[in-house]
Amino acid sequence: MMESEKQSTRFEIIAKGITIWVIIILAEIIHGILRAIILVPNVGEFRSNQIGVFTGSAIILAIAYFTIRWIGAKSRLELLMVGAIWLFFTVTFELCFGRLVVGLSWERLGADYNVLNGGLMPIGLLVLFFSPMITVKLRDVRK
Repeated sequence: MMESEKQSTRFEIIAKGITIWVIIILAEIIHGILRAIILVPNVGEFRSNQIGVFTGSAIILAIAYFTIRWIGAKSRLELLMVGAIWLFFTVTFELCFGRLVVGLSWERLGADYNVLNGGLMPIGLLVLFFSPMITVKLRDVRK
């Protein structure tokens, strides 16, 4: 493959990866609204966030599973690139939305990332980052 074709293919993978990230973030917003309505009144916000890491990870894996072929990422580098894009946009969105829209303090935002105090967000972010690779492996096993 010529260098210009590689660049064109990588650009398409990036563009498709961003498109799927929009779907992921919309699904996560709906997920967050449902958690706020159903879980928060029953288990509290922090516990709801902990549970949400696992249910959110399942949502992300499902979306990745059904879209990874369309994205076109095949090599380990391309799959990690898609995961890195999803990770970057998600953290940026979460911090900007939490701080600028919801008005959360930096301490409150950081609480979800503090594993030593029960914050499980880093686990969810690892699943997000590796979900393209995980789902490619799952799709290969099912062939």
